[in-house]
Amino acid sequence: MSDMQIQQVIHQMRALAERSPAQPPAQPAADGPGFATLLKESLDTVNQAQSESRRLQEAFQSGAPGVNLGQVMVAAQKSSIGFEATLQVRNRLLEAYREIMNMQV
Repeated sequence: MSDMQIQQVIHQMRALAERSPAQPPAQPAADGPGFATLLKESLDTVNQAQSESRRLQEAFQSGAPGVNLGQVMVAAQKSSIGFEATLQVRNRLLEAYREIMNMQV
């Protein structure tokens, strides 16, 4: 780009900035948990569901009293759904990351 083209682009950007209402940049809430904290809590919850499912499966297989097949199946389904949801979130985050990285500046 030549200097003249750069100056034209800068002039257009300034004109657009003057026409748009001034808005302060968005800042995350200081009192709320951050994204990393929420993500870690979600992963911990899925991990706990998988551990509970594994524990119930082992207890049922060993013939422990008070553990029936229904409990084992429900725990396994909860664990499976949580894991699938985690995979979907991961896939969406990776897709968004790739899209951002492919953007031209």
